[in-house]
Amino acid sequence: MLKQADTEPDAFIAAHPEIAIVEFLISDLNGILRGKWAPVTALKKAYGEGVNFPLSLFGLDVWGREVNDTGLHIDTGDRDGFCFAVPGTLSRSGIGTQNAAQLILTMKDENGVPFLGDPRQILARQVDLLTAEGLTACAAFELEFFLFDPAKLNGEGEPLPVGHGPGPERQNMYSLQSLDQYSAVFDDITKSAARQGVAVDTIVSEAAPGQFEVNLNHRADVMRATDEAVLLKRIIAECATAHGLKASFMAKPFPGQAGNGMHVHISLLDDAGRNIFSTAQGEALLRYAIAGTLDTMAECTLVFINTINGFRRLRPGSYAPTRAVWGRNNRSVAVRIPASPPSAARLEHRISGADANPYLVMTALLAAMREGLNQAAEPANPVEQNAYDTHDGHLPISPDVALQLFCQSAFAKEAFTPLGHKIICALKQAEIDEFAAEITPLERSTYG
Repeated sequence: MLKQADTEPDAFIAAHPEIAIVEFLISDLNGILRGKWAPVTALKKAYGEGVNFPLSLFGLDVWGREVNDTGLHIDTGDRDGFCFAVPGTLSRSGIGTQNAAQLILTMKDENGVPFLGDPRQILARQVDLLTAEGLTACAAFELEFFLFDPAKLNGEGEPLPVGHGPGPERQNMYSLQSLDQYSAVFDDITKSAARQGVAVDTIVSEAAPGQFEVNLNHRADVMRATDEAVLLKRIIAECATAHGLKASFMAKPFPGQAGNGMHVHISLLDDAGRNIFSTAQGEALLRYAIAGTLDTMAECTLVFINTINGFRRLRPGSYAPTRAVWGRNNRSVAVRIPASPPSAARLEHRISGADANPYLVMTALLAAMREGLNQAAEPANPVEQNAYDTHDGHLPISPDVALQLFCQSAFAKEAFTPLGHKIICALKQAEIDEFAAEITPLERSTYG
């Protein structure tokens, strides 16, 4: 019997004879999709011998520049790896008007070994470790973003978010009117997601003017769930552009408004497909998993808060957590246990910015939950009221401290592998150095 990988490209080409090109997509360590265009006939190569890409693709900073300290560039010959199709991710590209396909790829080295500088391979390793313990993760992502209107500018010449008008700004949270006003954009997002097999659930008007959230359905295949989060960002951006708007996943666009988060809901299933948090021992197992996420949160803040700007989001009262604490049905904590029937018992990880890399975020979560379960770790008592008032669970509030904790962490080195850990440290150090060297307009206006 032929495997899906043997039949998928032929079936797709037969069903879509108008397709002329394929976009090969690979996520770098910042969660930015990179790749190339190729004739649609190259699909068979992606499913067979692999498509050549340099290993150094994973040694690029957020601006797409080479960071030599990663050890992936010319000092090691800038070697090629081979990128292979991820079955099930082949689909039409864009919002349905162009004759192009798209396909997610993942990298192996010249010996056919998974290349652990690829964030998808780093996550796949954690999934394999979880599988070896008889467990499967069931997960769903929620992504917040702002829609900007490039035709409307503020006094500094910067675009304003949609819905910004005269008079005082209003949150208008859960506004159906805001959804109606941009229904054409959200309709395209929903249709494009369906064409790509991305399971969109709900769409919400969020906590700031022009801010929205798209939620994905739970998947009992955590790799697929994470692929969908990566694809959803691209879908939202493309659909906004098609309507003359700009979508921004920047973690903190405005100092006085809520920032953009990426919340992850996750439960664990046993070999029989039962949610282990809903079994007779479920309450204890859930506490162990919570303890693992909290105990390792400070060490992994660097991947949850992936950008310099992201640390501006961690402010009291900002709808973003500031302490590594947990609670039940409490949105001020970092790890929330949502109100749900027992069969849907799960944790919600709320600290990540929307600009974080979903593969790295999920890697940290799976590794942390495994650690908590294996050690039968117990968390501190849940926070019942406002978590911003607690003095427990301090998290790093600057990229420098987050980088130091991450680079010194034995847990992070194991979770992300020595190679992945080294590359992440080098990339983030280079980005911090670049921002430190920048002379800002505020400095010039103050001291000039």
